[in-house]
Amino acid sequence: MARKISDSTVRRLSRYLRRLRTLDRQELKVVSSRELAESTGTTAAQVRKDLSHFGSFGKRGQGYAVSDLRVHLEEILGLTRRWRVAVLGVGKIGSALLGYGFFTQRGFDVVAAFDSDRSKIGRELAGVSVQALSELEQTFVDREISIAIIATPVEAAQKAANRAVRAGAQAILNFAPIKLRLPPEVAVREMDVTLELEGLCYLVTEAGAAAEETE
Repeated sequence: MARKISDSTVRRLSRYLRRLRTLDRQELKVVSSRELAESTGTTAAQVRKDLSHFGSFGKRGQGYAVSDLRVHLEEILGLTRRWRVAVLGVGKIGSALLGYGFFTQRGFDVVAAFDSDRSKIGRELAGVSVQALSELEQTFVDREISIAIIATPVEAAQKAANRAVRAGAQAILNFAPIKLRLPPEVAVREMDVTLELEGLCYLVTEAGAAAEETE
């Protein structure tokens, strides 16, 4: 039976990996769970608990070998292979994502982009030629695309995601402010910027109210 690992745990593993990569570039050999926790905003106990889901790493009282743990986390997160990505919708968000250079550095190759706007079809953005949506299915197969980024207007997002899944996408990163309905075997991450901004507004408001109470 497959292990059920929470989404919050996976997100923390990504933060640990980001820190380990930095330490590895700095040629630091060993890091403790406390040091790893402080740099990623969690606790040493949480670090140890997260890693224990996947095996035994490091030695008690000696910490973790930076390079070894980095490699292990890359394997756990599936980052020992390169992933082919398509962007659906090349408006402001989609165009910005196409120009985001860190994708390639992290193992994600954006190999296709699609849009329904005829004025955009055929244009090249960050080395990727924008294609018509009618070419989506065959392109996904030909280029072995596994991940689709949905950056369409909200009214087109569900249909675009459905087509990507039928074409073979195993994972969807959704920037449209809508909850997608997709098969349970398809991994989905929702990136609702407005929702995050509202959350920040709440925190700022609460902090202001707390400050007033102490005056």
